[in-house]
Amino acid sequence: MLLPVGGLGMNSTMDDINLIQQAQRHHLVVRELGEEIDLEIGPGDDDPTFASTPLISGSTREPSAEDHDDSKHMVMVSQLSSEDQELSKSQPLKRKKKVVKRWREEWADTYKWAYVDVKEGTARIFCSVCREYGRKHRRNPYGNEGSRNMQMSALEEHNNSLLHKEALRLQMASKDKILVDKPMYVKALMSKTAGTIVEAAVKRDPHEFEFIQCAQEVVHALERVIAKNPHYVNMMERLLEPERMVVFRVPWVDDRGEAHVNRGFRVQFNQTLGPCRGGLRFHPSMNLSIAKFLGFQQTLKCALSPYRLGGAAGGSDFDPKGKSDSEIMRFCQSFMNELYRYLGPDKDLPSEEMGVGAREMGYMFGQYRRLASNVQGSFTGPRIIWSGSSLRTEATGYGLVFFTQLILADMNKELKGLRCVVSGSGKIAMHVLEKLLAFGAIPITVSDSKGYLVDDDGFDYMKISFLRDIKVQHRSLRDYSKTYARSKYYDEAKPWNERCDVAFPCASQNEIDQSDAINLVNSGCRILVEGSNMPCTSEAIDVLRKANVLVAPAIAAGAGGVAAGELELINWSPEEFESKLQEAMKQIYQRTLKAATDFGYQKESPEALVHGAGISAFLAIANGMSDQGCV
Repeated sequence: MLLPVGGLGMNSTMDDINLIQQAQRHHLVVRELGEEIDLEIGPGDDDPTFASTPLISGSTREPSAEDHDDSKHMVMVSQLSSEDQELSKSQPLKRKKKVVKRWREEWADTYKWAYVDVKEGTARIFCSVCREYGRKHRRNPYGNEGSRNMQMSALEEHNNSLLHKEALRLQMASKDKILVDKPMYVKALMSKTAGTIVEAAVKRDPHEFEFIQCAQEVVHALERVIAKNPHYVNMMERLLEPERMVVFRVPWVDDRGEAHVNRGFRVQFNQTLGPCRGGLRFHPSMNLSIAKFLGFQQTLKCALSPYRLGGAAGGSDFDPKGKSDSEIMRFCQSFMNELYRYLGPDKDLPSEEMGVGAREMGYMFGQYRRLASNVQGSFTGPRIIWSGSSLRTEATGYGLVFFTQLILADMNKELKGLRCVVSGSGKIAMHVLEKLLAFGAIPITVSDSKGYLVDDDGFDYMKISFLRDIKVQHRSLRDYSKTYARSKYYDEAKPWNERCDVAFPCASQNEIDQSDAINLVNSGCRILVEGSNMPCTSEAIDVLRKANVLVAPAIAAGAGGVAAGELELINWSPEEFESKLQEAMKQIYQRTLKAATDFGYQKESPEALVHGAGISAFLAIANGMSDQGCV
């Protein structure tokens, strides 16, 4: 019997060969960070191409000196059965050993999803995400023992297990992301001083892509301010560092009695102008970078609003989709067990964001009231007796349309008859559709995570009501086409190639990339109103600027929700509420244009609103920071 010096015998060698054959039946599927990593079954023994399918793509190499050295470490043992001798002669052991070694190197260095290590004296195949092997998480002994081809099969099932996906989600939420997988786009700034601010932010937080992107867009808008007033450089550097960041674990138990853990975040970005206001987002992609970028955007929105407020944001990488009411309640209560310490009417008042609605806000407020012994309705949420105005959810969507109407009025135009494309199908998008109809516009699209729906006839109130029913029942937008034959649903596509005059991105950050921006320009879009926070990538913004597409930034156009948070403290009638909201949006629009013209931007310039909004918000905060000293 042949034994290597390391102590593995013929059975180990045969297991290596079986493992190679098993691996040939699988294609290693590697996707970008943020997606599931699984094995997919490929061609098997019954496939005629199986014999010619290479294990690892690439040219083969001749046996090296190292391989010959390895063979010298094999010693002959006299106690061999005749059967084992024949088997050892029939198998090209050196060549197989070389292939196994090369395969393992490729496995560890290229695919990243698994690696080989020794556990309790036995070589095992481990999952790179959660550092476990076989079916360990399923507590099934099959796969923990036996040959490596059994382990390979067990690892495949493990990669599909819930616990593996939970581990993958936690890895996504951590800040230790691979920089090369998501290259950062750094703008070329005209001012060297402004460039140093961005460079310092990149050096401090190189992994926080969303926050760096948001910061450099604001710095770009402030270039003339910084050039004219160098002392604002220090103010901007201080502003880019949040006052408080809270990261905590959120353990909860599902309906089957199994324990889970997620990560919670709250970033209280700046309280110079007053107590914080800001949303809570529950989504698997949530991480500290997104919480910081949302908090920074909220700080600027609050500074632009007529009310003196600070900005905050937070949430969790918890996914409420597919969860029961009781599971969501337990999660929300556990989430609030830690967060309540940092909340209060004079500290921080959370509101809804993606994945958080009336149900979640109600559960969280109930736990906050119980822990803080505070019965004051200090959260903002719709359709709950403690939340105030019934128009809270409409405010952001309505405000976007009011802002657009102000832009068009300065051009001696109106919304009536204009084709509008809208992305998303949540609260903001639906209220944008509703108010566009009131102004006589023709909204033609909505979208979800799977694709988009287009109705060339335009949506009417009955169709919008039907869309709401579809969303409430958690059905696909595809079902709309079964009722309205002239509409069409496009899978894995975005609505930006549809002919339009005005675009309202209301889905999520970075939903419009460079190619989408080119499609928008080619589709005739002349105005883009940001409904979601930072919906365009930096490359997309550059395309829109060069094409003279007017961009209404989210920190100005989307500030209706901030205004509503204060207006709802008084029980206005719906008509009075809408009138007050229109007046608040008009004040924001006028402040934005004045700041732009004060620093030399023409009112007709497509960049005027972006620069003016950033300048006005920053100056309000910076002047307060200067008055209050270095705190």
